[in-house]
Amino acid sequence: MQQVVYGVDRFMEQAAKYKQLKFGLITNNAATTSTNEASRLALLKKGINVVRLFSPEHGLSAKGEDGSFQKNFTDEVTGLPVISLYGEKLKPTAEDLKELDALLFDIPDAGCRYYTYLWTLSYAMEAAAENQKQFIVLDRPNPAGGKLSFAEGPMLDEANCSSFIGRWNIPVRHCCTLGELAQYFAATKIKNADLQIIKTANWRRAEEPDLMQKKFIAPSPALTDAETILLYSGLGFLEGITINEGRGTATPFKILGAPWIYENELHDAFTSLNLEGVQSAPIKFIPASGLYTQIACKGIHLTVTDSEKFTPVASGLQILQLLISLYPVDCKERLYPTVANPTGANHLDRLTGVRNSFEKLKSGNFFYEKFWDCRQWEIVMKPYLLY
Repeated sequence: MQQVVYGVDRFMEQAAKYKQLKFGLITNNAATTSTNEASRLALLKKGINVVRLFSPEHGLSAKGEDGSFQKNFTDEVTGLPVISLYGEKLKPTAEDLKELDALLFDIPDAGCRYYTYLWTLSYAMEAAAENQKQFIVLDRPNPAGGKLSFAEGPMLDEANCSSFIGRWNIPVRHCCTLGELAQYFAATKIKNADLQIIKTANWRRAEEPDLMQKKFIAPSPALTDAETILLYSGLGFLEGITINEGRGTATPFKILGAPWIYENELHDAFTSLNLEGVQSAPIKFIPASGLYTQIACKGIHLTVTDSEKFTPVASGLQILQLLISLYPVDCKERLYPTVANPTGANHLDRLTGVRNSFEKLKSGNFFYEKFWDCRQWEIVMKPYLLY
């Protein structure tokens, strides 16, 4: 199999035609070339005139705490100023873009609607269009897989649930690259976008996610390996209820629990769901941070056994229904304050994209929502697919 060549590598092959332009680069430490060099450093070495960096949630380091304020600073590696797009603002200003000819976007994604890098792209692309700047996406594979038939809802209710963890109506597991979504947004949401996509080479969307891949760079602190990225599209919903989702442990989004759970009871109940492609084991753990810090928790550890059969979003929502039914007194909605949502209110609805999610999960009616079906998504995205 040929090595995957990222958009940044292919952009550098054309470096000569861009040397007269001044660029801003939206990136973080997880963005590397195919030879594992930091993208921003490789671009500068190739003579690309990057004069300013922009960083998303988790900062340029890609290690900042989930939802926490990221400051502007000077990058020690390049000496360039770094403007945070997850601090005082979420969108570049006209002043930020004044000296630039174009914005480059190079950040690995997680393939999930509520992962904020996608929405940083949307706001930056919008700012570029408003200020007559070109926007160039250096595309990368979707690490959660690209088969459109694997896309999972719920779709997003824009009228009631739009936020920085889900701005527009796409599925939770969208199965697209950021370049493809950028093309879709340019056609449907962002007027006058001067958009260019530099495609990845040698990636086929039908490829099954490699859960054992050795060359893995975490796009953010909690997404520590390829299996976690797949689980995240479903287990991320736990942030909206009073269950620790594994934050504060070495295995976030692989384990879940709370002080009042009986681990064997939950394991047996989970097993009885007969979910394909995933299995559980009882576990006890003490989170070092996050919900229930330094408090003994009990729960289950999840392992993906077949990534082709596993449906992370549907499985995650069924786990939420199970937890709410087993522990109706203690399992409640949770506030989840972040820079983008300081009060933390309605976090579960923002994650699912469905209004009154908790009550619908509690009543067992969630899976009958009209927002659930994603088969139309395959038709909608067909004109914008690059691979």
